[in-house]
Amino acid sequence: MKHLFLSIVFCVSMSLQMGAVDWTAKWIGAPWDGEEYNPETRLPAPEFMKSFDSSKKIKSAVANVTGLGFFEFYVNGEKCGDDVLSPNETSYGHRSNLMEYGISMDDSAWRNFRVFYLSYDITNMLRKGHNEFSALVGNGFYAVKCGWVAPYGTPRFICQVEITYADGTTETIATDESWLVRRSPIVLNDMYEGEIYDARLEGKDEWQNAVLRREPGGELVLQDGVPDRVVRTIKPSCIKQLEDGRWEIDFDEYVTGWIRLRNIDAPEGTEIEIEYPIETAGNGVYKYISNGKKVASYAPRFHWWAYDKAIISGWPGKLKASNIVAEVVNSDVTEYARFECSNPLFNRICEIWKQAMLDNMHLCVETDCPHREKGPYTGDGQASCVAVLHNFDVTSFYRKWFHDMSDCQDVDTGYVLNGAPWHPGCGGGVPWGAAMNIMPWEYYVHYGDKAVLEENYVPMKEQLRYMLTWRLEDGTMLQERTDKTGNVNYWMNLGDWCPPYSLPSGNFVHTWYLWRCASITAKAAKALGHDDEYAEYQKLADDVAAAFHAKFYDPSTGSYGVAGAKKGTGYGVGDAEGSGDGSNIFALAMGVPADRYDNVIAAVKAELKANKGHFNTGIYATGLFFEVLCDNGLAEAAFEAMNKRDFPSFGLWIEQGAKTTWEQWNGEASRIHHMFGGALTWLYRDLCGVNTDEDEPGFAHVILRPRPCGDVTWATYSTETPHGPLSVRWDLKANGKFTYKVKIPAGTHATLYMPDGSAPVELAAGRKKISCKL
Repeated sequence: MKHLFLSIVFCVSMSLQMGAVDWTAKWIGAPWDGEEYNPETRLPAPEFMKSFDSSKKIKSAVANVTGLGFFEFYVNGEKCGDDVLSPNETSYGHRSNLMEYGISMDDSAWRNFRVFYLSYDITNMLRKGHNEFSALVGNGFYAVKCGWVAPYGTPRFICQVEITYADGTTETIATDESWLVRRSPIVLNDMYEGEIYDARLEGKDEWQNAVLRREPGGELVLQDGVPDRVVRTIKPSCIKQLEDGRWEIDFDEYVTGWIRLRNIDAPEGTEIEIEYPIETAGNGVYKYISNGKKVASYAPRFHWWAYDKAIISGWPGKLKASNIVAEVVNSDVTEYARFECSNPLFNRICEIWKQAMLDNMHLCVETDCPHREKGPYTGDGQASCVAVLHNFDVTSFYRKWFHDMSDCQDVDTGYVLNGAPWHPGCGGGVPWGAAMNIMPWEYYVHYGDKAVLEENYVPMKEQLRYMLTWRLEDGTMLQERTDKTGNVNYWMNLGDWCPPYSLPSGNFVHTWYLWRCASITAKAAKALGHDDEYAEYQKLADDVAAAFHAKFYDPSTGSYGVAGAKKGTGYGVGDAEGSGDGSNIFALAMGVPADRYDNVIAAVKAELKANKGHFNTGIYATGLFFEVLCDNGLAEAAFEAMNKRDFPSFGLWIEQGAKTTWEQWNGEASRIHHMFGGALTWLYRDLCGVNTDEDEPGFAHVILRPRPCGDVTWATYSTETPHGPLSVRWDLKANGKFTYKVKIPAGTHATLYMPDGSAPVELAAGRKKISCKL
């Protein structure tokens, strides 16, 4: 039986194999750097080196190593491991400058700081006699220039090699002032400015002794998250020379990573530059300067780019396909699910979102976009987390990211920041901090891992405690955080986001999330056996729901939230006004009182009619929209909205050639954003009908409720569960015969609700085939 938890098992086994490290090594840096990073300077990446001689036979050797922001470690000239852009990003330590930014934060009360190290088994890389360790260290997010990412300090490095000889003796080689350092040919490396390699400088700088650097402050712990890797390569689909002599290279996908140059044979001083003509800033420069020697292969080390095409200048002679390969880089999560149906548009929507998702998985966090900001936004994460769980093995990925969220939680107030690890440019609001409650709960429901729920239960409660400090006298919530000037900062108090036309009020959305977080925390308490706290949080959820219904329902219109709507506001709005603002979708997701239900459904139908079948919802309401419609007898309306090809719709993006999902419905700004992915759960949970049961999590019990609709004549979905593979497929014939096939793994049972409304069928493990007439 194949399990999901291989990545966690691997990390645990690695930890046991390597053993706990008794650190004697010291952090070292380059003497031309100071302690504090100066963003006005461009200094070469340091290269460190230590040689040693051994006359004994080596039984085993382990290198425990890390560098900030990134590092590559070499033994006798050979790179250790296939990871890139290591280590994973964390909150490395205190930063004295966080109060200098527009979204200022005091990190003195944060829960924790961590720095990851990696352990490499280097036994077979060492030899009897002379050996040499070396490392390149890049800036990463530790020494960064961009104005919305606060630097920690200058690059630094630590390494401790533990050698056991065949005669039973041991030796430790650790970083200190005896290690040597020199300037490498990497003359620029910055997360936003790019990377420049000047091959003329290879081996030119003189070695000098390294200097000691202060510890970052975070606890040194073995990396337990998913590393970034080169996950695949792509060949150019087209190469053509432009009139100005430059070369344009097209790829069929919009990916992240870098282009590897091959068979470089250029005169000394030749500058080969790669530009990426994309829709937004942030990619930075990519330049290789030749030393006149033939080079079989070159690729950057400490920066990634987003691109679907490139412009190369300075290439000597004719550029051939054999000179270029795109190396796709992202956190190496496994895609374990497959969806397909008879509607090719739905298939393509699923494909472009998954690519956008992978493009935004780097350093074991999810970013909003991989070029302009690279911000680890918690709000974007919670918006798409259920769709992610339905497609990828994120067991260790999410577990690590949850730690990042709780690490930078203010233990005095309970506040969870809009980004984790924290970047001062990460605007957001209440739905962003709500990730601390929502994502661990959804993880638990999907994987059944109670340990992760237990790890995050206190941060969940503390986040809820913080939310209650913004509760109004009428029982609703309105967060109004102020900036360092004492003024309420719009970018710290958002509600829903990026609608096609209009947004509900902040008071409305904040209250809804207070209810959701209270409800989730109550369920978490119950799952963990905290009965008293379950009762407390469930009562809070009920009270908030009552306040919500009392304040935001308008009896004169039979609708929620319209009076509080902010027409034409919110990043990404169009130039006209649509009907509604998603308020009724939020209300139905909560559950409306029976005496107003018919009115609210009528209001939703009226909004859909006025919007010609389109949604008018931001990222959070869009994630609810399709399933809410299905849950309330409007499956055909859900199909119609997903099947649209005009504004606003996923289909319009595809009509315009989208290879990934975009940030805004009008196509402006970033064209690699994953935050609308929450809508795609409709494909898996409604169209195909595969639902987990909160009371029997981890697919111990599966609720199968297929909802055929529109022109779809067949649909299939398969995924890997903690118990093994699960798959479903349904077919609808012209004569109305509906057939549902399901494979249920051992250890799982299911309840099937056929779309003809017949009594539910209980299913045991195995292959089943059930039919009905529609």
